[in-house]
Amino acid sequence: MELRPKHSGGKNTNEVPQNADFPRQYSRKEKKPFPVPIVELRRAARERIKKMKDEPKKKPAPAPKNGLLVKNLIPYAYEVYNARITLINNLKKLLKVVPVHACGWCSEIHVGPVGHPFKSCKGTQSNRRKGLHEWTNAHVEDILIPVDAFHLFDRLGQRIPHEKRFSIPRIPAVVELCIQAGVEIPEFPTKRRRKPIIRIGKKEFVDADESELPDKVPDNPTTPLLAEIPDSEIVAPVNKEEVVHLAEETLQAWEQMRRGTKKLMRMYQVRVCGYCPEIHVGPSGHKAQNCGAHKHQQRNGQHGWQAAVIDDLIPPRFVWHVPDVNGPPLERELRSFYGQAPAVVEMCIQAGAALPEQYKSTMRLDIGIPSTLKEAEMVV
Repeated sequence: MELRPKHSGGKNTNEVPQNADFPRQYSRKEKKPFPVPIVELRRAARERIKKMKDEPKKKPAPAPKNGLLVKNLIPYAYEVYNARITLINNLKKLLKVVPVHACGWCSEIHVGPVGHPFKSCKGTQSNRRKGLHEWTNAHVEDILIPVDAFHLFDRLGQRIPHEKRFSIPRIPAVVELCIQAGVEIPEFPTKRRRKPIIRIGKKEFVDADESELPDKVPDNPTTPLLAEIPDSEIVAPVNKEEVVHLAEETLQAWEQMRRGTKKLMRMYQVRVCGYCPEIHVGPSGHKAQNCGAHKHQQRNGQHGWQAAVIDDLIPPRFVWHVPDVNGPPLERELRSFYGQAPAVVEMCIQAGAALPEQYKSTMRLDIGIPSTLKEAEMVV
């Protein structure tokens, strides 16, 4: 989530926030807000209609709306794909040396020698445990939340009907975005056009005749695709220097994946349901009636599609920041003094990586933590 400084009277008085609030957790009964408010969308639509009246002739749609690839984004697609594989492989190695705990009843995790003592469990029978967590060992899926999407053979084809929801494979949404942006994976073929489509109507088109073109020669990608390492072949780092280097590489892969995904999402549309975490990579969402969010009966199980943001595609799982790994554990009474960071960032920091600047505001590093409860009660 992007943290924006507050403005006062037209002058930016706080360009780099010292401390920022944690990302808001939306209730299951609450719809996600639109990335751009409806009022601004309507204003932009009116301005677009005015400009279209002045133009004498309609310009042809650019890529990727015309069915072609955006050539300058193809290297970024390979970069994002390889960064995701590198991140998964490195997290498997870091889990050998950095302890990560996951609650057996809810989705909360904690990075540190012991689990935190906060009574925040909302899982099954949490009332009997008075909100306390029962910690177990975490896996990569607990740190990187899996977000899957339907794989489309034709990005501009017809929308997926409800009856075919089980016959179409589902793959990670980031991988599907990379495939539509130009990554070639033999296991997941996709249609590549070499001529722009011919529009008949607003939603109707035909493919251009490509018979006169020479046979397409498969291109050898300049960047080879990486592969995930099986769990049985994972080798833990031996010394401290290797752990620090692995943490720096992991943090770089995390930032590289998110930065590259943002660039791809500017050109290739990604949709998210406003009521549930369902993701669809394509110009319009699918028609599968599998939404089980609040009041889905009123919508007949249909999704409420809207534009997605980076945190919908790659959701950062925030965990409590441990100020000192070798120091005393977190105390329940001092919860308001502790900060938070994404689990990947917290793991890399505890392994010895340098702290990125954009996460310092939510980690509350400039807040002094009281040593005793009596001292905390004196804080105004």
